[in-house]
Order: sequence, then C-alpha cells, then structure tokens
Amino acid sequence: MNVYKKLQAARAKLHKTPLGKSGKNSFAKFNYFELSDFLPEVTAIFNELGLCEVINFNTDTATLTIHDADADGQIVFTTPLVYADMGKVQSIQNLGATHTYIRRYLYLLAMNVLENDVVDAAEPKAPSKAEAKPEPKPAPKPEVKQLDMKGKPGDWQIKITGEGEWDALIMDSAKILLEIATSPEDCVNIFKVNHTIFEKMKQAYPNQYTELMATFKARKAALTQE
Repeated sequence: MNVYKKLQAARAKLHKTPLGKSGKNSFAKFNYFELSDFLPEVTAIFNELGLCEVINFNTDTATLTIHDADADGQIVFTTPLVYADMGKVQSIQNLGATHTYIRRYLYLLAMNVLENDVVDAAEPKAPSKAEAKPEPKPAPKPEVKQLDMKGKPGDWQIKITGEGEWDALIMDSAKILLEIATSPEDCVNIFKVNHTIFEKMKQAYPNQYTELMATFKARKAALTQE
C-alpha cells in the first residue's frame, strides 16, 4: 500500500470515529474542533497504518508532511503563515496561538475533516415561474498574490504576511484579538487600529465584512454585560 492509499485509509478510519467539538465561541454561537478533539485519533490511526507526520514553520508558510514509515513516499500540505500582533499578550503567547491555529488547519486539510458553517444555511424558497429571474453573476474575488497588510502600530495591530486569499486570515486574526479582549473599549480599539484593513475587506468581501462586524457587536455586548 503506497502513501496515498494509506492516507485515504486513514481518512476513512477517522471519518468513522465519533468526534466531538470542544471548542466553543460563546459570542458568535458556534462550536469548532480543537486539536485535542481529533489529534489522538489521528496519531493512533497513523501508527496503525505506518504513517508519520512532520510539521515545519518557515517565514511565510507552514507545511504538514505525511511520510510513509515503510517506504520513501510522502505527501505535503502547505498553508500561508499568518501572524497576529496582539499587543496585550506576551510574544511567546502570540507564537503559541499562531502554531495552534496553523496546526489545526493543516490537520483538518490533510484529513478532510469538515467544519460546520458558522452561519446556518437556510433553504431558499423556490420562486414561481413568473417571479423567476436569472441570478446575477457573483463578482470575481480579487487575486492577491503577496500579502503585506497591517493596521496602525501599537496594541491590537493585525499584520498579515504571506500568500493566499486574505479574507479568512483577517477573520481569524480579528477573532483571536476579540477572544482576549477584556472590555468593550478593547473591542473599539481593535476596530480603530485595524480600520484600514477592515475597509479593504468591506470593499473586496462585503459578506465576510458583515459577518465580522456582527462578531464585533456580539463580543462588545457580551463584555458590556460582564
């Protein structure tokens, strides 16, 4: 069995394993997979099938390489490396948060683990023939090859570097900052410091911007009640 067959077998085994989502986002009202929810099962399955994974972090990218322990085959998964400069915590905490998020995404990608959509998808009502109209073509997403985006210097600054589509990177970075915010004023400052980045997001990704603003509003309201 080559490395591709082994990986496919590992995915099939993991998908038959009941997994719980222990991660809870109280202000956005959704649950998500944490590393501890699936990594022990992945390790056991890899050990059974003769696979070994190695993660490497470079300046701009992170890679998860799955090696065939019985041969020379390997499969490599790569993602842009995103740094969030969160001035309210120590540098080592920033590094730890970055490693945790990137490792989680790499494993979800490699093992084809699906996350539920944050926004529940409601089934649209079918229009009558008289009301049927051709759907407008969605505007193409702007292609951003090399990322170099940052908010104002100081506390709560977000820095995005690397390559890839940047809407999800901004969403994740902003959510990390909101999770460590301790007051409504912190939420306001996060928005002000990174206003230029959010404005670019509003123009290029209006739906994601609307979702992000809802997250800001919910977190600020939650902190106001504490």
